[in-house]
Amino acid sequence: MPVADTSSLISGVAERYASSLFELALEAKSEMAVADELNRLESLIDSSDDLKRLIVSPVFSADDQFKAIAAIADEAGFTGLVGNFLRVVAKNRRLFCVPGIIRAYRVIEARHRGEVSADVTSAHDLTAEQETELKAALKSVTGKDVAIHVTVDPSIMAGLIVKVGSRQIDTSLRSKLSTLKLALKEVG
Repeated sequence: MPVADTSSLISGVAERYASSLFELALEAKSEMAVADELNRLESLIDSSDDLKRLIVSPVFSADDQFKAIAAIADEAGFTGLVGNFLRVVAKNRRLFCVPGIIRAYRVIEARHRGEVSADVTSAHDLTAEQETELKAALKSVTGKDVAIHVTVDPSIMAGLIVKVGSRQIDTSLRSKLSTLKLALKEVG
């Protein structure tokens, strides 16, 4: 299966799971609490290579993944919807979709609040003032309030990468240097 087909398959599965989780959160009136726990889960995944490997590797059996994710959920204090949800996802062999599920949940939740969701990658933490300015700039472009999720990635060196829906704006120094390198290869 070509990469594009695989990625759209994962995104479709992630959107269905995220939609189901959001509906359950809406019924329980806990959309924000679930979003907070998913953000915490994403931080755990980002900070642990072992957890990343557990989630993406097909080598682990369904039973091993289920037991490991249940233990992690209990240890991290993921109870209620998110804890149960992780167990269902593991039991269905869909742990590899968890990062996509988290992103899709954010989009669904923001849409429900009448906002647009934006993923922002920055070389360093943004100050509250920078976040406010960025939200205002994105609101002027989209015409809606914007909920942003900031990820720090020092490898971009400077600047930002902003994804809103299907649009991406890349002002990172890494991208500019890559473009310059390509231009120099064409000249020489």
